[in-house]
Amino acid sequence: MKYDMLLLRFGEFTLKGKNRNRFEKSILIHVKSVLTSFPAAEIQKEFGRLYILLNGEDAVQMIAKLKKIFGIHSISPVVVCSSQLEQIAETSLAFLKQMELAEGTTFKVTARRAWKAFPHSSHEMNHLIGSPLLKQFPQLKVSMKNPELELRVEIREQGTYIFSEVIPAVGGFPRGSNGKAMLLLSGGIDSPVAGYSSMRRGLEVECVHFFSYPFTSRKAKEKVMELAKALSGYAGEVKLHLVPFTEIQTSFTGLGQDNLIITLMRRSMLRIASMLAEREGALALVTGDSLGQVASQTLPSMNVIGRATELPLLRPLIMMDKIEITEISKQIGTYELSILPYEDCCTLFVPKSPATNPNLRIVERIEASLPNLQGMLEEAVERAETVVLTPNSIIEADQEEVIDENWF
Repeated sequence: MKYDMLLLRFGEFTLKGKNRNRFEKSILIHVKSVLTSFPAAEIQKEFGRLYILLNGEDAVQMIAKLKKIFGIHSISPVVVCSSQLEQIAETSLAFLKQMELAEGTTFKVTARRAWKAFPHSSHEMNHLIGSPLLKQFPQLKVSMKNPELELRVEIREQGTYIFSEVIPAVGGFPRGSNGKAMLLLSGGIDSPVAGYSSMRRGLEVECVHFFSYPFTSRKAKEKVMELAKALSGYAGEVKLHLVPFTEIQTSFTGLGQDNLIITLMRRSMLRIASMLAEREGALALVTGDSLGQVASQTLPSMNVIGRATELPLLRPLIMMDKIEITEISKQIGTYELSILPYEDCCTLFVPKSPATNPNLRIVERIEASLPNLQGMLEEAVERAETVVLTPNSIIEADQEEVIDENWF
């Protein structure tokens, strides 16, 4: 079907009073960045809405990108005609003729007269548009509650908008509207979902990934970069910090405290992420923890691990089960990447019986027995490699030049 424009509706932030203008401006900037791929398109802004004039651009391709923009609640592809009764009726008829209507399709017309000078009320228009359509399409059956096809007619002075689809978008708050946080991104299912959930609440997310070469393969690194690229589809771009973790990880293996290795590793990861957060201006850390899912995610373990940082530790998935998390990962396009069989450092050196109730004093005493631990943490931060990923490219953060995707 050929459409003239797209109607974009905003989400829950419209209730936020004084912050509304700031949020709308953030969405507008994000929409403009997406529309660089559609040069003929034009934006029209209205209170609580955005309209995009297609001017011949592909509506399906554009919707696929726009529905990933946080803060947009829904999208409707629209046909426009002049605000005259005959023209509205003719356009509505042509609109339905392009559809494949099955026998018994339930139907209603919902007219809205935004232009009060128009000679017919909304109620009158429901009848004036609906009756001819029912005669023309005998397969339609009127239903005022939950119809399969609802023809919506918005009458405005500058033109009448006719549409039937309301396509859900991601909603939430605009990107970066609630500050910046550091996401500990592994190669598993949970952490990308935690990143997505955080971005949906208006956080700008930078990712931190720990790799232990040569124990982890190049494929594991590639996998994490692809996960970050998948997340960038919702944010435009995502910065990824790749932190060498081999020396720190192996330093814990000869201590004779195998059951505490995961606890010690996770505390060191939080300390490194906190240093990067301070450098990058992030105000919180985000993890993919889900209560009770593994040994390091029991409440006692999370308590001891969390003491390693003074930053707020956000756990968006904390009360979700694996089935719920997996379903979201499939919806956002990270599941197939996450299940690729390439191990990350979190799966290395896992003891047979990891501690589920670690003692904070013992953990701190073990860390104090490694006199160079702080130095190793600082060195890992200094050696971290930073890249910026978009859905289609990889950019060196320092050099700001596009790199061939096969560089790694």
